Amino acid sequence: MHESGENYLETILVLKEKRGTVRSIDIARELNFSKPSVSRAMGILREDGYICMEPSGEIRLTDQGQKKAREIYGRHLLLTRFLQEVAGVSPEMAEENACRMEHILDQEVVDGISRFMEERGEGS
Repeated sequence: MHESGENYLETILVLKEKRGTVRSIDIARELNFSKPSVSRAMGILREDGYICMEPSGEIRLTDQGQKKAREIYGRHLLLTRFLQEVAGVSPEMAEENACRMEHILDQEVVDGISRFMEERGEGS
């Protein structure tokens, strides 16, 4: 999956948790994208089995979409925490950089950071 697809899934997950329901316009506003761009992306995610769209326009994550979105968002939270606590960067910078890093790091690297943070947390 491309970075843009991952960003859309993560956004759907976060908006769903914040608002309860998600429509294309909510995603467009959140990401500052055009409605046609979001509509095209939703079509691809639907074809790939990550989302389904209700007749009302509500977008729902499928089980596969939910799993992938939680994986991506978990990486995001881990990297944000790592950058703030270990690298000592501001919350804003940590958030911005974690958003980019979450898509490019190999799972082995993410697992290593996760182990480090767990060991660090237990030792404090």
